[in-house]
Amino acid sequence: MGFELKRKLDYSDLQVTPGDGKRYELIEGELHVTPSPNPAHQRISMRLQRQLVAYFDDRALGEVFYAPVDVILTARDVFVPDLLVVANPAHISRRGIEGPPLLVVEILSPSTSKADRGVKSRRYAELGVEHYWIVDPERKRLQCYRLADGAFQPLVEAEGETTLPHPAWDGLAIDLGILWR
Repeated sequence: MGFELKRKLDYSDLQVTPGDGKRYELIEGELHVTPSPNPAHQRISMRLQRQLVAYFDDRALGEVFYAPVDVILTARDVFVPDLLVVANPAHISRRGIEGPPLLVVEILSPSTSKADRGVKSRRYAELGVEHYWIVDPERKRLQCYRLADGAFQPLVEAEGETTLPHPAWDGLAIDLGILWR
């Protein structure tokens, strides 16, 4: 009777993935591959990025990055979130972001929704990401979570064409209507 040992992948394995436009991520050493985002997804990402840059850059509270950039939280946990804010400049390296971002934003798509709400959310929390936002284009909803006791807890959410003031950052108000145009 034979058996096959399953090897966990690490960051060095990602270095040899093809440049085919797909996103290659590692979650606890398991490879997750998703297709490139569609144009609607990219529009939402760009519009939210502009709002985050206007807030965080003006106040020098952090630097906003957009995909693709590797977020290397362990050798076996390498993510490519849609948007992120890095508050600690020491986490920015030549390879990517090497430490937990202040904020990670994932924009749901049919191919990523389950992982974004499940295993990725859990791992981001376990690895110290303080804030996690989920943007749901289908429901036109933004859900904001904050790390508490090792897990993400709902902080604030809104949907539709409203403006969402964020309680963790004085003066940050996300205009949701702009995202869905």
